[in-house]
Amino acid sequence: MTLSISETAVVKGTGQPWSHWQSWLHSIHASELTHKEIASKLAEQPGISGWWAQMLAVQFEQSIGRRVAGQDCSGSFSVSVSKTLGGSMDDALACWQQLVQGCTDFSDIAISRGPDISSTEKWRYWRCGLADGSRVNINIYQKSPDKASLTVQHDKLESSEQVEHWRAYWKERLKTLNT
Repeated sequence: MTLSISETAVVKGTGQPWSHWQSWLHSIHASELTHKEIASKLAEQPGISGWWAQMLAVQFEQSIGRRVAGQDCSGSFSVSVSKTLGGSMDDALACWQQLVQGCTDFSDIAISRGPDISSTEKWRYWRCGLADGSRVNINIYQKSPDKASLTVQHDKLESSEQVEHWRAYWKERLKTLNT
């Protein structure tokens, strides 16, 4: 099985190779546990952060065929695509709003809720729901004094095929944003 995260990263982040964690997880019968239980047991191990516990739990679930790449523990899929834009977070949000102004659908799927816009000191958000039950979340943060990162996070997709469709769709849409 191909790791969804590099072996080097696993060793650097946890102090142990993936083979160690895979053996340990089998020894505690992790295949009989829920995702939350697996992550909790991993987080109890010395030097394992909550983030690494989640990563290792997902990797284990993929290795035993419980989930495939891009699938969350509820069984749905998500995809994200990012672009760095010149300017502030507010500039990036305005650029996005201009791009989608007047849109009633994305890839022929009607917008059924929103858009909703909110902000914090460090983030800007634009969100909407689509008629197929999926959600589009735009997350923007200040990457450097003169650059902002805009990420399209599309959640609640039904298949890996939909992931690939939407990845291509959002990449194409983001190409049209000014940098």
